[in-house]
Amino acid sequence: MASSTGDRSQAVRHGLRAKVLTLDGMNPRVRRVEYAVRGPIVQRALELEQELRQGVKKPFTEVIRANIGDAQAMGQRPITFLRQKRAERILQACGGHSLGAYSVSSGIQLIREDVARYIERRDGGIPADPNNVFLSTGASDAIVTVLKLLVAGEGHTRTGVLIPIPQYPLYSATLAELGAVQVDYYLDEERAWALDVAELHRALGQARDHCRPRALCVINPGNPTGQVQTRECIEAVIRFAFEERLFLLADEVYQDNVYAAGSQFHSFKKVLMEMGPPYAGQQELASFHSTSKGYMGECGFRGGYVEVVNMDAAVQQQMLKLMSVRLCPPVPGQALLDLVVSPPAPTDPSFAQFQAEKQAVLAELAAKAKLTEQVFNEAPGISCNPVQGAMYSFPRVQLPPRAVERAQELGLAPDMFFCLRLLEETGICVVPGSGFGQREGTYHFRMTILPPLEKLRLLLEKLSRFHAKFTLEYS
Repeated sequence: MASSTGDRSQAVRHGLRAKVLTLDGMNPRVRRVEYAVRGPIVQRALELEQELRQGVKKPFTEVIRANIGDAQAMGQRPITFLRQKRAERILQACGGHSLGAYSVSSGIQLIREDVARYIERRDGGIPADPNNVFLSTGASDAIVTVLKLLVAGEGHTRTGVLIPIPQYPLYSATLAELGAVQVDYYLDEERAWALDVAELHRALGQARDHCRPRALCVINPGNPTGQVQTRECIEAVIRFAFEERLFLLADEVYQDNVYAAGSQFHSFKKVLMEMGPPYAGQQELASFHSTSKGYMGECGFRGGYVEVVNMDAAVQQQMLKLMSVRLCPPVPGQALLDLVVSPPAPTDPSFAQFQAEKQAVLAELAAKAKLTEQVFNEAPGISCNPVQGAMYSFPRVQLPPRAVERAQELGLAPDMFFCLRLLEETGICVVPGSGFGQREGTYHFRMTILPPLEKLRLLLEKLSRFHAKFTLEYS
């Protein structure tokens, strides 16, 4: 016995002590988390940028990051008004009249009141209560908080959450981390990524065999799919959630980004309230918004909020408790959110410039949405649904059987193999569809429509040419 202790102390003396935290011994749920938007393909893009800086010769001169919806990184100018803070009014509401002080955990009262007024204006006068508004670190943080409240039970009673496929990987990542059950419902690619209630019934019915579905997430306008839901669809979803006793999460961060003729954004809150009883007074809903998207593109400020409707009062207290553990959302982000929800009035001196800049950003995004759809649909083997809203296209690509086999030999998803080759040969960084989920045997990628118009045109043409070359190589 003595000798083994001796061996151990020898090892410790020679600095060979094993790590306390190892890959095998760490939290297995964290290991299961995947977030494709900043996954391995983006790591490789960063390495390539580094190599270009060191003068390594590549078949391209720059890496174009079309992987993430970061408008200002892609050259969008900040809206002037959002850089000229209404400082005095906001500072009066801050502790010690300083942005450097903590706020209350749900966010500065004045700003929550401004958010409630914004929601009322948006929804045509339907009341919003500032006490049901919680500010957050971007919408993501609020989404995670609400999901945490919902996760309970073990085995067959473990919480299941219905999420759209394709989805924004925040959802799958959070559910993996919380150990909840991900319940997939598929959007209909043949019908411009429409949400079909019959598919919700299918997903729910199958899930009830192995978990307890308690929540339904809807992303409108869609990410990565760009569809904008019709009012009829939203009503059908609300009726479904009510009948099946599901808590609704409405991710509405792209509500300002609607481009297609005939498409219009309808908030779940407005539709719910206009449906009247029994829905309006009973269906539980959390809806989310952010400063990161829209015409603002202020990702780095991490400003956002959640409004809860018909939430149990005791649970709402628990939510506030959970938020208070993290103290408060960043106060500069709260200040920026305040400007977004209370833009200049027509009588304000900054109104004309603000309107002009906002319209210019949205008009350019609409033109880029149209261009993306057009160029991709002219390319053999690529098909792209109309980008009705949001900031991404999610085209479907045909990959030859030999390319699929080669990918499998390398242990890669076929569309990941395609996207890696695209990056290595053209410098274009897009995210494979497998990171968002897709129907078996179909392949996609997500690409932002944010690069400046002429750069985007070149990028689309270059990508289409690469696909033709890749197809030829593997046929």
